[in-house]
Amino acid sequence: MASVKEVGAKQVAELRARTGAGMMDCKRALEEAGGDLEKAVDVLRKKGAAKADTRAGREASEGLVEAYIHFNGRVGVLVEVNCETDFVARTEDFKQLVRDVALHIASARPLAVRVEDLPRELVERERKIYEAQAAEEKKPDAVKAKIVEGRLKKFFEEAALLEQKFVKDDTRTVGDLVKALVAKTGEAIRIRRFARFELGGS
Repeated sequence: MASVKEVGAKQVAELRARTGAGMMDCKRALEEAGGDLEKAVDVLRKKGAAKADTRAGREASEGLVEAYIHFNGRVGVLVEVNCETDFVARTEDFKQLVRDVALHIASARPLAVRVEDLPRELVERERKIYEAQAAEEKKPDAVKAKIVEGRLKKFFEEAALLEQKFVKDDTRTVGDLVKALVAKTGEAIRIRRFARFELGGS
C-alpha cells in the first residue's frame, strides 16, 4: 500500500477531476488503493454508495437548468437539477445526468418529481378506483387491501419521476441514476423541479 508521501498532488487532482470527490477523500482512496487510480475510483464509489442516502438532506444550491426540445418540436422540457458545488455542476457526469433526466421527462411524462409531490386528491382518487375494483373481486379483505396497495405502488412508479424506470435503461430508476452520481461525487444531488410542454396540451 502506498504511503501518504507516495500519493502525489497530481494523482489526487486527477482522481478529483474524474470523481468530483473531496481532496482528502481522494488522497485516502489513493492510499488505500496503493496509488492505483482505477482502484481508487472503485474505493470512492463503494464508500460513496453507502453514504448516498445520508447526503440527501444536505444543502444543494448549485446545479444546472436544462432545456430539451424533442426533434419534432412538439414536446419541450425544462428541468432544474441541484448539487452542492459549482465544481460538480461543471463535470460531464453531472451534465449528462441533467440531459438524461430532461430527455426522460419528455418521453415518460411524469406528473411530479417525488411520490410525496403528487397531488393528494389525485392519489386519493386513484386509491378509491383501486378499492372499487378490488371490491368486485371475490377475495378476503386482507388480500383486497394488498391488491389496492400493489396497484397504488404501480401508479407511483408510473407517475413519480424518481420511481420511473429510466427510458434508456429499464433495469434502473431515475432515482437510481441520481444515487449513483451522489455516490460518485460525494455530494447531495436532487432533481428540484421540471416543466413539460406539449403542443396543444393543457
